[in-house]
Amino acid sequence: MQPDLHLTNAHIITQYDAQPRAVGLLIRAGRVLALLDADEAIPGVDRLDLGGRTVIPGLTDAHVHLSWYASFLQEVNLKGARSAEECVERAAKRAAESDEEWLRGRGWGQSEWENTAFPTAAQLDARIADRPVYLIAHSGHAAGVNSAALRRAGITAETPDPPGGQIGRDASGQPTGVLFETAMELVADLIPSPTVEELAARVKTAVERAHQGGLTGIHDFDGALAFRAYQHLHHNSDLTLRIVKNIPVHKLDHAIEVGLRWGFGDDYLRIGAVKTFADGALGAKTAWMIAPYEGEPDNVGICVTDPEEMTYNVSRASAAGLPSTIHAIGDKAVHEVLNAYEIVRREEAERGVSPAAMRHRIEHVQVIHPDDRYRLGEMGIIASMQPNHATSDMEAADRLWGERAAYAYHWRWQLDAGAMLALGSDAPIEPIEPLPNIQAAVTRRRPDGSPGPEGWRSGENGRLSLSEALHGFTIGPAYAAGMEDRLGRLAPGYLADLVVLGDDLTQVDPMTLGDIEVLGTMVGGEWVYRAF
Repeated sequence: MQPDLHLTNAHIITQYDAQPRAVGLLIRAGRVLALLDADEAIPGVDRLDLGGRTVIPGLTDAHVHLSWYASFLQEVNLKGARSAEECVERAAKRAAESDEEWLRGRGWGQSEWENTAFPTAAQLDARIADRPVYLIAHSGHAAGVNSAALRRAGITAETPDPPGGQIGRDASGQPTGVLFETAMELVADLIPSPTVEELAARVKTAVERAHQGGLTGIHDFDGALAFRAYQHLHHNSDLTLRIVKNIPVHKLDHAIEVGLRWGFGDDYLRIGAVKTFADGALGAKTAWMIAPYEGEPDNVGICVTDPEEMTYNVSRASAAGLPSTIHAIGDKAVHEVLNAYEIVRREEAERGVSPAAMRHRIEHVQVIHPDDRYRLGEMGIIASMQPNHATSDMEAADRLWGERAAYAYHWRWQLDAGAMLALGSDAPIEPIEPLPNIQAAVTRRRPDGSPGPEGWRSGENGRLSLSEALHGFTIGPAYAAGMEDRLGRLAPGYLADLVVLGDDLTQVDPMTLGDIEVLGTMVGGEWVYRAF
């Protein structure tokens, strides 16, 4: 069979046990035809000399909110703001330059400020009173709004907290403009949505940026409109990123009714798992904890989904052929999710369904009680974790969880217990580019070197080896998607998804991994980004 393309003179890291390294590869019809150990000429085939550059399998981010990320690129960027006042000033600057009906922004993180008070409606009203404002926190689990937004939503002192959410209130019971968890939806649901075509155009721009970072695929956690936008791109042959689309649990009845099953679709767009929220987030202090937050004896976070309801939904989804993927950050949330999976695993065993046939996941697993450390591995639950959360959150984790932070972001526990790691970014919560994220996994340090050479609470938590981190961005996500027979490696018969790097990542200082330039990204044998 004649190849379409011959890549040669390269340092290829294949992750294929039968041939871990190669100097060239042949591509035919979007797949790897053969790996080559020597630089040999093949008559009649297009030959591309890579000049000794390093090639790795295409990278997949196992946790992305792609449509959110696409919108984030157009909204007021509040990342790096050092105070609530700076957030307000950035929003006010946009308001002065635009006539948007709703002013939206994302990225503030009060836990990083000297004054950790949340931005309030009063602060926003002083600068922006003529239109509603909706500013989402870095974590995505809290929002600051102004009085115009509160009025639009009809939120008053008499408005009850919605199930799984909380309206921030002052001492007199008046809303402060800070909304937590499901209370955010009281305002968010009023914001006009883009059309499918408008969102698709935004997503296409976001996909281009993802390719520039070396991503060939993602697992997406956004809603139905995002799914329609991805289908729009796919229908028009404009989808160049492989997307596994997870289903929000509130759409479970619809999914069951029409008979959707895990893996339905093709190699570019396919159905994943059913997404449920068990709790909130660390920064908003809504992650559900066994014991209270440090210095807050009455705060154990928020249970977003009742464990009985969660178990019921996981059971229903499993019986319909859909695994579940559950957001759990606090140790109590992780514990309750594991309890739900334990019940459903027994049901599956009675039906003759193996763990490999129903690939349940926990998203984040940010802090786990020592008594639960082996349970993911024992039950075959995938640990979907985000290394860059550890380096972003380390100071907040130390302050809010105290010594429990020793059990936080504990990748090594999951590996040692036999759990499959599927690593990701949680973009737009964190940057979407994978190489800085791999650096965080390998070093447990921020780009400035803090907190020191050993990394934050490395100890038994363990920095991942480079090989383990690459595995988490390639083979792990491929397994989670049921695509391990064609993704995650460069091997004969596998899809020709690969990344060309400017440096050999196995030879550089680990603290420079995030600085390596991505020179090319290929999906299915086609260059989707090339800068050489």
